[in-house]
Amino acid sequence: MGQAAWKGFVLSLFDYKTAKFVVAKSKKVGLLYRVLQLTILLYLLIWVFLIKKSYQDIDTSLQSAVVTKVKGVAYTNTTMLGERLWDVADFVIPSQGENVFFVVTNLIVTPNQRQGICAEREGIPDGECSEDTDCHAGESVVAGHGLKTGRCLRVGNSTRGTCEIFAWCPVETKSMPTDPLLKDAEGFTIFIKNFIRFPKFNFSKANVLETGNKHFLKTCHFSSTNLYCPIFRLGSIVRWAGADFQDIALKGGVIGIHIEWDCDLDKAASHCNPHYYFNRLDNKHTQSISSGYNFRFARYYRDPHGVEFRDLMKAYGIRFDVIVNGKGAFFCDLVLIYLIRKSEFYRDKKFEKV
Repeated sequence: MGQAAWKGFVLSLFDYKTAKFVVAKSKKVGLLYRVLQLTILLYLLIWVFLIKKSYQDIDTSLQSAVVTKVKGVAYTNTTMLGERLWDVADFVIPSQGENVFFVVTNLIVTPNQRQGICAEREGIPDGECSEDTDCHAGESVVAGHGLKTGRCLRVGNSTRGTCEIFAWCPVETKSMPTDPLLKDAEGFTIFIKNFIRFPKFNFSKANVLETGNKHFLKTCHFSSTNLYCPIFRLGSIVRWAGADFQDIALKGGVIGIHIEWDCDLDKAASHCNPHYYFNRLDNKHTQSISSGYNFRFARYYRDPHGVEFRDLMKAYGIRFDVIVNGKGAFFCDLVLIYLIRKSEFYRDKKFEKV
């Protein structure tokens, strides 16, 4: 670059440039310009401010506690158990009431099991045999009930049998009732108390109506017009989840109880209300042997001679998962930054200068 060019470049650094505006006398261009301005303005007012409410500060760190309690009784009269009255101590697990709990609706009972020697149940591949060498002593039966003793037990002249095992005998029965044992569970009631707090705004609320009437919770039931009576009929929850009670009670299932707290805290606290919806969480369309929901538990006893025995229960029923979500929004950024006396102080703190 020559000397003259360098001199011209240096002098250009001291030039002052200003924008020049050309006013076009065109109605079409002017109309298009104003339409674009109006579109942007409407977008800001309607979408950003009115719908999305972007001027609000949002707290999604919802703190929640859930307390549940089931009430109801059921009567059964079966060959296996005889006459029996069932209350919450029998059919609710765990008994103290949490955000996940289980209500027994059907039961397969194998009574009076004792540890000893018996035949493995038919239909278990690893427990089937045709001779003693098929039952290796000391091995456990895969997906079975005990340890092999080394003997193959066959009935009559049959060429196939099952391995003899050391187990709780007799082994669990495979029979499945055609009707749920606790049909009356449909009328049980579930009390779900939910406390929530938005720590950012120090706002707390519960889904129970604060009233001086001590009999309110003993007589009310939840409905779309009675949101602050959290007492639900079990059969209604199942129906709202799109399931049939008798079907889910027979083989079991999982129901989600969702409580949503979407609160605009610019409004009065009375506008911050819980919203409920219910759905079935397990795959109800799967027709496999593992469909439904069940688990086993046992009750242990000792006979007059001190020998331990037990009643084995395979419990089918409904597991309820109470799921709480929510957010709180509050008109505070604009207040702090523009509308109060010390707005400049808060503005300097919020926007860092670099």
